[in-house]
Amino acid sequence: MELQLTIKPFSELSVIELYQILRLRESVFIIEQDCIYQDIDHKDQKAWHVIGKYDGKVVAYTRLFKRGDYFANASIGRVVIDAEFRARKWGYPLMEASIGGILRHFGESRIEISAQLYLQQFYENCGFHTTSETYLEDGIPHIRMIRD
Repeated sequence: MELQLTIKPFSELSVIELYQILRLRESVFIIEQDCIYQDIDHKDQKAWHVIGKYDGKVVAYTRLFKRGDYFANASIGRVVIDAEFRARKWGYPLMEASIGGILRHFGESRIEISAQLYLQQFYENCGFHTTSETYLEDGIPHIRMIRD
């Protein structure tokens, strides 16, 4: 069984999907990374959501924004893979679907991200290049990256 990817606006998420998405984000960004921050930021309603399911469970996720809804350019955020499945390298098909989703739903090809510094090589492999010095976001080193 492989990762099943779908893209939906907020209004089409089921209650179960939303619960699993928020639980995944909490388990990685707050608990695993030991970072207390406001994950539920009232931006989910504007975003399109890329959901990766395996055996009916959400194990991979990103959210997509059109230009001006988060950054000046279209953007991808909250990129996350369940720790149990990271060895499968599903980050690449997740990012491919996310990049394609921005092109398909927003007609944009220039994408901006705020990337955790330790993932710089991964994002470079996905076609992004660094456009900033390192900065702290919620106490974690980040860099701004662009894909043209």
